[in-house]
Amino acid sequence: MISNSNLAKLRSIVGEPNLLDSAEDRISYSYDGTPILKQLPDAIVIPRSVDHIAQILRVANEERFAVVPRGSGSGLSGGSIPVENSVVLLTNQWDRILEIDQSNLTVWVEPGVITGTLHAAVEALGLFYPPDPGSAVICTIGGNVAENAGGIRGLKYGVTKNYVLGMEVVLPSGEVVVTGGKSVKDDAGFNLKDFLIGSEGTLGIITRVLLRLIPKPQSTQTMLAFYSSLGDSAETVSDIIASKITPAALEFLDNTTIRCVEEYAHLGLPTSIESLLLIEVDGRFAEVEEDAARVVDICKRHGALEIRVASDEQEAVKLRAARKVAFSALARVRPTTILEDATVPRSEVAPMLESINRIARSYGLTFGNFGHAGDGNLHPTCLTDERDKQEIHKAEQAFDEIFQEAVRLGGTITGEHGVGLSKLKFLERALGEPAIDMMRKIKKAVDPNSVLNPGKVFSLRPRCEGPLPSNREQIKKFADSGAFI
Repeated sequence: MISNSNLAKLRSIVGEPNLLDSAEDRISYSYDGTPILKQLPDAIVIPRSVDHIAQILRVANEERFAVVPRGSGSGLSGGSIPVENSVVLLTNQWDRILEIDQSNLTVWVEPGVITGTLHAAVEALGLFYPPDPGSAVICTIGGNVAENAGGIRGLKYGVTKNYVLGMEVVLPSGEVVVTGGKSVKDDAGFNLKDFLIGSEGTLGIITRVLLRLIPKPQSTQTMLAFYSSLGDSAETVSDIIASKITPAALEFLDNTTIRCVEEYAHLGLPTSIESLLLIEVDGRFAEVEEDAARVVDICKRHGALEIRVASDEQEAVKLRAARKVAFSALARVRPTTILEDATVPRSEVAPMLESINRIARSYGLTFGNFGHAGDGNLHPTCLTDERDKQEIHKAEQAFDEIFQEAVRLGGTITGEHGVGLSKLKFLERALGEPAIDMMRKIKKAVDPNSVLNPGKVFSLRPRCEGPLPSNREQIKKFADSGAFI
């Protein structure tokens, strides 16, 4: 527990209104978008300047308490869940778009800018920021960079790291680093910005980000294709890619998810089908018209029962909604929804889906599956109830097998959600001990006192202390300590 004297030091830095330590505030910031895992912070601190952040980190090093950065708290791997003896540091109030440079196709933003707000601002000028996470209406750019967020346009345009040109970061020591810039080419020294992207708030606190923009596509065509089997839809995906068409979006939903979406949003989806594909092509007018026609032909060739093509943007929004509301629709079914993101090579999507369904049946669990079929990033979603400890244990066992299968098929344990707290025990399995050891050494060099978001991504404990406990054991530890809610 952070002492009152240390809280007073923080209060003197940021001012009385910007340090929150009431029971209500502490509970409000004890969790993020990840189910089950919660931990009370000792306080919430709201810095108003880069210097505030630097001073806070210096005090944390002197007094040996932890600082956990947080944006909107929409993460799904526990990355912004507090740890013992910690304060949560909020950056979501830093929400200004500082500069849109149309000559260089760049934009400087503060970390609290909502991703969807940035989309609207640049598109009004005929520009385009492609990364489009599912939580774009609430997530922040700072969080996107920290987690290297993806989204439905990742197949064609890539993910957040492909659009970060530079950033200003406060290191765990309190030192401020500005890395990158507007130059198209920059080979001066180590690539520090890529080192920081996806580090999940463990190596620095982002205070400004320079992003790359591209011209907004002239035209977009959106369609839904319905199938009687997952295999037919998977073959369609493979054939589209093999035909050298790169859709802006190539998403799938299985029958469980389709039924939940239809019950929730009433989009007129047939609930007897086994799967659907949301396909979107964009670019120059002639190119879009040609690619859309070829995609429709491929879908028909692989047994599509029906293809709905949007006639205008209003209809396109409705078709996109089938995918956009998938998580919300599934979350209504049971009290607890565990959304994961096992990722495999595109050629292994169908076998991976078969394995997920087999594993779910073996444990008697209900899973809905949806995700980014075009880049192999799948979202197996377990519908459960955290009050049923036996069922939660089964869910953990099922996900353990799912991640093992993803790695066996040449994939990875996470494509866009990050490791955070929830996937600690799986990382070594995916990467191997030498890689984890290298990460520990980097963390130790940059943050010797481990004040910045400790215990995330990998265990800081020496190998001789044995394997990291499972999530259940971590939760029990929190509960026994009285800190778990």
